[in-house]
Order: sequence, then structure tokens, then C-alpha cells
Amino acid sequence: MGLTQSHRKEPCLQSPSIMLVLELNLTNKPPDVYSSFYCCSVMTPHYKEDINYSMEELHSSQQEVSIIFYMQKIFPDEWKNFLERMGCENLDGLNEENKEEELRNWASFRGQTLSRTVRGMMYYREALKLQAFLDMAKEEDILDGYETAVKENHTLSAQLGALADMKFTYIISCQTFGSQKASGNPHADDIVDLLKRYPTLRVAYVGEKEEIVADKPRKVYSSLLVKGVNGLEQVVYRIKLPGPPDIGEGKPENQNHAIIFTRGEALQAIDMNQDNYLEEALKIRNLLQEFNQHQGQRPPTILGLREHIFTGSVSSLAWFMSYQETSFVTIGQRLLASPLRVRFHYGHPDVFDRMFHITRGGISKASKTINLSEDVFAGFNSTLRRGCITYHEYMQVGKGRDVGLNQISKFEAKIANGNSEQTLSRDIYRLGRQFDFFRMLSCYFTTIGFYFSSLISVLGIYVFLYGQLYLVLSGLEKSLLLEAKVRNIQSLETALASQSFIQLGLLTGLPMVMEIGLEKGFLTALQDFVLMQLQLAAVFFTFSLGTKTHYYGRTILHGGAKYRPTGRKVVVFHASFTENYRLYSRSHFVKGFELLLLLIVYDLYRRSYQSSMAYVLITYSIWFMSITWLFAPFLFNPSGFSWDKIVDDWKDWNKWIRQQGGIGVQQDKSWQSWWDEEQAHLRRSGLRSRLMEILLSLRFFIYQYGLVYHLDISQQSKNFLVYVLSWVVILAVFLLVKISQAVRPKIENTFVWYFIQVLARAYDYGMGVVLLTPIAVLAWLPIISAFQTRFLFNEAFNRHLQIQPILAGKKKHK
Repeated sequence: MGLTQSHRKEPCLQSPSIMLVLELNLTNKPPDVYSSFYCCSVMTPHYKEDINYSMEELHSSQQEVSIIFYMQKIFPDEWKNFLERMGCENLDGLNEENKEEELRNWASFRGQTLSRTVRGMMYYREALKLQAFLDMAKEEDILDGYETAVKENHTLSAQLGALADMKFTYIISCQTFGSQKASGNPHADDIVDLLKRYPTLRVAYVGEKEEIVADKPRKVYSSLLVKGVNGLEQVVYRIKLPGPPDIGEGKPENQNHAIIFTRGEALQAIDMNQDNYLEEALKIRNLLQEFNQHQGQRPPTILGLREHIFTGSVSSLAWFMSYQETSFVTIGQRLLASPLRVRFHYGHPDVFDRMFHITRGGISKASKTINLSEDVFAGFNSTLRRGCITYHEYMQVGKGRDVGLNQISKFEAKIANGNSEQTLSRDIYRLGRQFDFFRMLSCYFTTIGFYFSSLISVLGIYVFLYGQLYLVLSGLEKSLLLEAKVRNIQSLETALASQSFIQLGLLTGLPMVMEIGLEKGFLTALQDFVLMQLQLAAVFFTFSLGTKTHYYGRTILHGGAKYRPTGRKVVVFHASFTENYRLYSRSHFVKGFELLLLLIVYDLYRRSYQSSMAYVLITYSIWFMSITWLFAPFLFNPSGFSWDKIVDDWKDWNKWIRQQGGIGVQQDKSWQSWWDEEQAHLRRSGLRSRLMEILLSLRFFIYQYGLVYHLDISQQSKNFLVYVLSWVVILAVFLLVKISQAVRPKIENTFVWYFIQVLARAYDYGMGVVLLTPIAVLAWLPIISAFQTRFLFNEAFNRHLQIQPILAGKKKHK
């Protein structure tokens, strides 16, 4: 790497007024203010997320309603106060008074935008200035007040600013800023506006230009650090890179190229959908002193913080996620840190010992695919290198979460993919080998063990149902139960029924209840728990179980973990039937129909000898899970039972299912493009994985008992050809529908593959019709739609918010 200087080289402390501190007489001031307090850097990676909402975005209604309309209804009091401050009566008045910039900021500070994050993180600087003022100012200045003293005493103001700059640096790693400037992207202008608003802010990005080397053009890549000067960006440092820095996962590579521009002993990594508060920023000096507190034989290398989820005040899904996340970042991480001592790095509020980590591999492993969840690998790396990770609850930062089911499912799919890669990684293997027995079990339970146990639980349901199906079709269960009745033995049915009592799924909410009880009282916790069940929390968590097990199991078997952007949109909108089918067809719908078919066949052939009560006790939890997997996406979909929406969804579905795919045709435009992408994991998997896929599909041969022995296909004939013919039919269908996908490269250019596509399209079309029919029937009942709106937005109703105008916003705007 080569370091070149562009313009005037900035001092290492990156503040033009830093020498003023050295020149001022500070001998009579407390030394801990400016010497013993650690220097801290904050870094935020940014790709293409929203920075500031533009006026077009605020008024655009592509997602049912415009952002500004949504904000007015969700924050009615704050909107009223904003209009009063601006001296306007309504939105039109703001446009007439040229208050567009103030309107953009007001809306952006209430969404999950980069400008909100930057505003929050810059509170650290304000907090340091305020604390330095209280420590260093004269008594008469303190009596005059902070704002008055800073305005009148310019020397003191410069002194405070220089001291804050000496102790705090904030860098945004905006990887695509260079290309955005070149293309005239409005996001580049928004970045420049942030540099104008916060003069001490720094932006790091990757620059690309062509140079002539040996009479041949060659692209040269550099990491650049810029600051704002007179409304323009000015390059501070330029570091030449050996090649393009995006060969690994995007987010960790984004952090890695910018970490060289950070300084000080501490480094806090903050995501771009986070926030901060001035009262919390005042605690930063206390927090950094934790690096001096030894935990056993060594000082900590990562300081963990809790998060305040600020997106849980509208919909029931946002409320569930808020409580789930809150329990994890409080009671969960408190237990992981002590006494289990297996807390790692799970998100961006944590503060790193910068010197420890940049000399031991950095804070972000970026290998493609394997390091999809780069956060936790930083914790693995720190622990393996004899670091110590602690957790401190007296300080928190804000955090935004996804508020729609589809966004939540994409996030959970990404986490499940990341855990499957962790399961296969050498980091987990080394941790397991080096931990003592009890710490090893704790590490397993709190990392990959949860996902592995969930996968085993779902596989156990399949084994149980297929075993029951075999017993009932072969007649073994009838013989066993009849013999038990003759001998007056009830232990078999009791054993089968007793396991169902622990499958209610209610234990998932136990950590949430405990944390709410500790913070708000156990009566409040009990009330919230009951209210969550009334708002179908059990349905949501059961559906999430299907998401976790599908993506964890498939990635373990075939690999292919990838980042799934969720969008972080603020508007509550209706997802089309086509979008829901694309997201959940293979992870939930296919499995739900299979379980439903198993339950129905089992019920048909056990009625002659088994009581209905025993059947209900044995299978009611599986019925609940299968129905949840089939219909939860529509139940948690705003306006999911609106007849107008269903008609639009039906037209869109037919257009999507018939559209031909091809090069450049996206998944949301064509069934064929989506189907090809769904089978991509089979094309890149190894031979053993394909064989395992085929072996797992052999379970369908159990239905042969029903076809031959119970549907009377043989017509009492003893001819061997009858059974041979039935097996040939089953085998032919099995080969066409299942095995053919695993051997696609061999048959892709034959007529067989075209026939398979026709069968697959008919299968998906039929499954879609079966799913949409009961929803359309329920849409004729107005009470169903009203009930859905109430349980989805109960939190909003309790705040007396106007939800109906939001849900009906598209029609209203039209």
C-alpha cells in the first residue's frame, strides 16, 4: 500500500484547531478530562440505503401510501408541533414557505435513514463538549449557562471544540460514494449535505480511476477519506489498494477498507439504522473506562451494550420483534456474558479495543459466503485470541427493526444462513476444542445449537407422522391398540398424547416475560403476554420456526448462503399474493401441504379403532403448525382480506405464472425465472448433497401402501403385475418431479426437461389456487377484515392513531 497526500495533510488528530488546546493554559484543569479519557472512533458502513428522504420519495405512493402521509398519521402530535414551529397550518403551507429542507429532515429523523444515525452519533461530540465545559469553565461561565458562555466566550468555545475533536472521530464508510458522484446520484448530494452540517464528520469511500501502465489502461483503486470544506468535499488521505476491495462480503469489506482511517484506543461499529440520545452519550466516558477493569486475568476487548428498539410502537409484528430483540439484548446477553462467559459480538453497538483487534485480524472477517454473519465471527476471533467480552446495561443506543412479515422473514433467513455457515466453520470447531466442557455446552446452546435443535424438532415431526402413517397403513397400529385394549393397557396412547403438551410454543415467549417483569413488573409482563397471545404471537413464532429450519437445513445440505436486503421501509403496505408465494412456497407452503396430507390420511385410516380424543391430543400441535405455515403470511398481511386487493392479486398471479422467463427477466416478473432460481442450490451442490436430497425424497414411497393395499387398486387380484405396475407409476412420477431437478445438467436440453417444467408450473398453479380460495371466501365476511386490522395494529389503536386512512391511503390518493 502507498500513502499519498492530496491537498494539505491533516494532523493525525484530524482537527484544524487541535493545536489551540496545546497552546492554552490548562494546567489548573482536571487532568483526567483530556489525558486519561480514551479516544474513541465511531464507524458506520453505508451502501445504498436511504440517507435523507427526497421530496419525490416523501410524496410518492408506490407502496400504498406516501411516506409523509404515513408519518403524519403515526406521529400526529409531533407533526402538529412541527407545523407550529414552522409557522404553517398544513403541508401545503410548508411548500409555499420553502420549508422543504426542514420537512425532509423531520421525516428522515423518524425513519431508518443514515441522517438519523449521524445526528445520533454526533451527540457524542456534544456530550463531550458539555462535560468539558462543566470541568473546565469558570464559575461565572457555569452560572451563565452553557449556550450563553459558548456564544460569548470564543476562546472557551474553540477550546471545547478542539478537545472534543481530539477525543472523538466519526467516519461513514460509504463504499459507493465515488460512483454515485460520477453518475450524478442524489445520494452523493445528501452525503455532501451531511459533511456541511457536521464539519467534523469524515467520509471514507473507494475511488476508481484508469491509469496507463506499459501503454495499457489499468484500473487503480484507492481508499479515500474526505471532509467538508466550504460546502465541498476535500480529500484528506488517499491510500492505494492492490485491487478491487469488494471480493468478499460487502458489509465487512466496506468496514475493512475504512478502518485504517479510525484512531484512538476504542472503536464503536454502528449500523446505519441506529440512533443515539444525548443522555446516553453523556455516559461514554464511563463506558470507555471499563477497558481498565480487569475481568479475571485480562481486561475486556469488547464492551457489549444494550439496544433500545424504536420501531415497536405501531403493528403487532413490530411489537413482537421489539420484545424479542429487547429480551435478547438484555437478559439474554447478560446471561451469556456472566456466568456462561460465551458472549460474542452480535451487532453494531459494541465497542472494540481498537489496538487489540487491528493487530489480530480486524473486526470484520470478509470471506465470501462463510462470513455472511460477520458480526459473530469478530467475537469468535476475539475469544480465540484470548480476548475477553463483557456486557454493560447502563448505556444503550437506538436500533430500528423490520416491521413487516416479509422483511422479518428475510432477516431471519439471513441469520439462519449465517448460522449454517458457522456450523461448518473452523472457528466453531476451534472454540469447541479449546473450551472446557461446560463452556463448550454453553457455546453450543447459545450459537448454532438453537438452530440445530429446531431443525431436529421439525425433522422429528416428519419422522413421527411418516412412522404413524406406516403403522396405520400396514395395520400394525390397529393390532397394537386392539391388543392393548384387550389387556386393558392405556400406556401407548398416554405416551403418544403426553408429548403434545410441550408443543404449544408458549415457551418461546418466556425470556420476554422475564425481562418485562424485571423492568416493568410481573403483572405488566403477564398482561403483555396474554395480549401477545390474543394478537396471535404463537402463530408468528411458529411461522418463524419454519423460516429458520428451512434456510438452516438447506444451507447445511447445499451451501449458498447469501445476503438478503430487507429494505427497512417505514410504510405498512400490502404484499401481493405473488410476492408471498415466491417467498414462502418452498419454505412453508410445500411443507404445510405435506403435513396436512399426512394428517388427513392418518385420520382416515385410524377412525375404526382409535378414539378421536387420542388423535386430537397426539396431532393438534401439528395441525396448528401446518395451518400456520400455510396461512400466516396472509393473516399478517395488511388488507389481506380486502376483496379489491384479492382481485388485483389474482390478476397479478395469473400474469406472473404465465410469463416466460429468460435472460434479464426478474423473479418478480416471471414464474420461470423464479423457478430456475429456486433450483439453483441443486446445480451448485456436490454429489453427496444431491444423493441426500434424493434419499430424503424416498419418504413419498410410503404412500404406496395407501395406493395398493388400501385403495383397492388390485381388485383382490393376486397377480404380481398389479403391484409392479403401481410401483412403476410411483417411481416414474418420483423420477420426473424429484430426481430430475438434482440431475438437471444431464437432461436440461431434452424433451423430458420441458415436460418437467410443465408439471412444475401446473403444480405451483394448483397450490396457489388452493391457497387463495379460502382467503377469497373469507374476504366476503367484513368482520374478518376488521378483526385482522385490529389485531395487526392494536398498538396503534391504543395510541389513538388513525390506521384506517393509512390502509385505505392508495384508494384515497387515487
